[in-house]
Amino acid sequence: MKLDVFNINGVSTGRTIELPEEIFGVTPNQQCVYLDVKQYLANQRQGTHKAKERSELSGSTRKLHKQKGTGGSRKGDIKNPLFHGGATIFGPRPRDYSFKLNKKVKALARKSALSAKFSEGSIMIVEDFTFDAPKTKGFLNVIDSLKVNGKRSLFVLPGADKNVYLSARNIPRTMVMRAEDINTYQIVKSASVIISESSINKIKETLQG
Repeated sequence: MKLDVFNINGVSTGRTIELPEEIFGVTPNQQCVYLDVKQYLANQRQGTHKAKERSELSGSTRKLHKQKGTGGSRKGDIKNPLFHGGATIFGPRPRDYSFKLNKKVKALARKSALSAKFSEGSIMIVEDFTFDAPKTKGFLNVIDSLKVNGKRSLFVLPGADKNVYLSARNIPRTMVMRAEDINTYQIVKSASVIISESSINKIKETLQG
């Protein structure tokens, strides 16, 4: 499995890189992808939703009128859930939405996502690059040269690069991540995955380590 290596100007360097088939050539497991994406999205939820129940509302607990003889329905206190401004019955409470997922399932999910992108022709390999200083215009030029402008793009770097990150953070539909931090959700969500040359070994170490 080979791909051409391009520079940030979108010109082929004449070199190719061998991609590990056990990562980019597996049969996608949709159930693992689903579970990994589900866990990622669940972990993003704060779970701080809360509605006041009957015991938490301020107000008198006095019975509004006597039980019988009024011709009206029976009523309790003013905090009755049936009244406007009353309490909420079985309302949401703070909770933790996260759940456990086995490492092998998560690894297979990322391999499946990368393999699917490879089969679609949505993966591009570029030479390692950096910027002398944060500059959004410089990163926009890279996007235009690689012909991914307007697409949701994921750039994978071998390590943290502050200048590249700061240059891309204000560009819509563009994400920059370290190779060891890539997740199934971002891969599936992206229309194009641009991987720097040195990141291939990092991905291999992460998913096979």
